[in-house]
Amino acid sequence: MRILLLGKGAREDALAWSLSGSPLTDRIYAAPGNPGIARFADIVELDIYDAAEVTDFAVAEKIDLVVIGPEDILVAGIPDHLRTKGISVFGPGSKGARLEGSKSFAKDFMKRYGVPAADYVVCSDMECARKAIAGRKPPYIVKADGLAAGKGSFVLNTENEALQISIKLLEEGFLGDAGRKIVIEDCLEGSEMTVLALTDGNVIKPLSPSQDHKRAYDNDEGPNTGGMGAYSPVPWSDPSLMEKIYHKVLFPTLEGIKAENIDFCGILYAGLMINSNREPFVIEYNVRFGDPEAQVVLPVLEGDLAEMMLACTQKRLEDVSVPPPQKWAAGVVLASGGYPGKYIKGVEVEGLDTEKHAEDTLIFHAGTLQDSNRKIITSGGRVLTVVGISGNSLEEAVKKAYSRIDNIHFKDMHYRKDIAGKARTF
Repeated sequence: MRILLLGKGAREDALAWSLSGSPLTDRIYAAPGNPGIARFADIVELDIYDAAEVTDFAVAEKIDLVVIGPEDILVAGIPDHLRTKGISVFGPGSKGARLEGSKSFAKDFMKRYGVPAADYVVCSDMECARKAIAGRKPPYIVKADGLAAGKGSFVLNTENEALQISIKLLEEGFLGDAGRKIVIEDCLEGSEMTVLALTDGNVIKPLSPSQDHKRAYDNDEGPNTGGMGAYSPVPWSDPSLMEKIYHKVLFPTLEGIKAENIDFCGILYAGLMINSNREPFVIEYNVRFGDPEAQVVLPVLEGDLAEMMLACTQKRLEDVSVPPPQKWAAGVVLASGGYPGKYIKGVEVEGLDTEKHAEDTLIFHAGTLQDSNRKIITSGGRVLTVVGISGNSLEEAVKKAYSRIDNIHFKDMHYRKDIAGKARTF
């Protein structure tokens, strides 16, 4: 296959790495890509939000499969345009992408199809928001309805804080159109877990479960980020829990997708809270691989990702097996100083060429560029994800990741020292 991969983060680097290992893969093109993705793909200049430009390239280069990383491309409907030209796409069209693109649509969808989730109220004005907040107890959960690059969900300790965030979103345009409507919901308690599942719209098959670390600093302190690390699989996620997640979350979600005539091919991401009774509740849906979840789920994937994706586009996922993981992976995000707030760019990254532990660690690029001297420099808040892999234990995978990090340096680099620290505390 000739594959076109759209995106530029560590998730897409992980996808490029995984796809490049398939005997089905002949050539990978990537746009806009990054220096890490360039190890596995030919980087091409494309406006990935211009449906006609992407489609013209795919037709001219006889692309067999388009793989889409970021959610905003899906919400924008680029897959719909590609499919009108007969091009296979791994990723839902705009109709399916509403499960991520609109929190209110997703909550209403869950309610319609009996998917367990927190009680909620959708508000477009402060009168509604005040009533919704007054009827709840702390911590208060306020979410922007639209896409906000991981920055639209707020956990607030006081009623006044919840009111102030609601005012900033609804009246001050803090997140633009994404926050013109908000969801106020009850707080779920328990342990968070993510399940990424492949679906062709007819069947759904979960991949290895993972756990993300959203807060910027150790011990889950500091502001929310796009994710500071993850690990997979989750030790306390036994077969009985996965069975429960399938029957209570994944299957009814797929039934809802069918009932609403949504042609869904790609990844369904279920962000879950598992309560003390080991019951799953959905925090949110995404409609693509998570970041940093992809960086740990793909290295433990048994089987051929390209084959699985192709099977999804051909509506024959039922015929492809997704074996359980036989390894452990732990990924640590190296971030620019100040992230998720203000940070500087253009800082040289050193130590990427050292070979220590190269056979059992992976480095996925996120916010990097190559300068005129062919040096790797920072270009974003999350710069790299360093992944340790072990066939023996999660603890060994964690140790390998941090050992590899000891050789990497850039000015004001910061990262969490406690990734996977909660793996056995459920």
